[in-house]
Amino acid sequence: MPVITQQPESGITVVTVDAPPVNALTVRGWFDLAEAVRKAGEDPATHVVVLRAEGRGFNAGVDIKEIQADPGYGALIGANQGCAAAFAAVYDCAVPVIAAVHGFCLGGGIGLVGNADVVVASEDATFALPEVDRGALGAATHLARLVPQHLMRALYYTAGTIDAHQLHHHGSVYAVVPRADLDETALGVARQIAAKDTRVIRAAKQAINGIDVQPVHRSYRFEQGFTFELNLAGVSDAARQDFLDGK
Repeated sequence: MPVITQQPESGITVVTVDAPPVNALTVRGWFDLAEAVRKAGEDPATHVVVLRAEGRGFNAGVDIKEIQADPGYGALIGANQGCAAAFAAVYDCAVPVIAAVHGFCLGGGIGLVGNADVVVASEDATFALPEVDRGALGAATHLARLVPQHLMRALYYTAGTIDAHQLHHHGSVYAVVPRADLDETALGVARQIAAKDTRVIRAAKQAINGIDVQPVHRSYRFEQGFTFELNLAGVSDAARQDFLDGK
């Protein structure tokens, strides 16, 4: 299973993505992640969720090989719906979600992190949206929650990379720590939240989402409409194949 749920301490649920080699999730993987986060929040015993990953990096987005192997558009539609479901599960989770990021955080990984309540990262963590190089769009909604508007645009158009220290400077990453300390740092923040009255924290999550200035679900789906247009126009298939071919 690419998604593992554990409860290492009272009040804390840890959801781990482990999909070698790079945590690029299949359609099923995205829906499994969405279900795991949603179920964790629905469990009264859970006061806070930590979202983390094993392997070389936090997340490499969708499994492009799965999309390219599909002669139609089913895998593409499924990937977009799965991503939307996972991003929404993090944002709508009844309790706060802490993202613990190491290594690379690409594409769909930005969607998860951008919708998280708290982000901690290791010193080797890097963040990027390479969508334009893959003939796709999406998750600018979530990148805009991590950096100011003009920087988001520059990173998006160039498929550029930003590191954890830069995001810490912008205030979107709460703490940057050595890789070996990442899990304990995330758990340390989780313990502080878990110690609070969960009734108050759950109400606080609803209240904060309710005053959010950005309609994250609607804006992400709006972006995805242009991804479908690019695919129908024949632009995206060649871009994805070039990536798989290493061009």
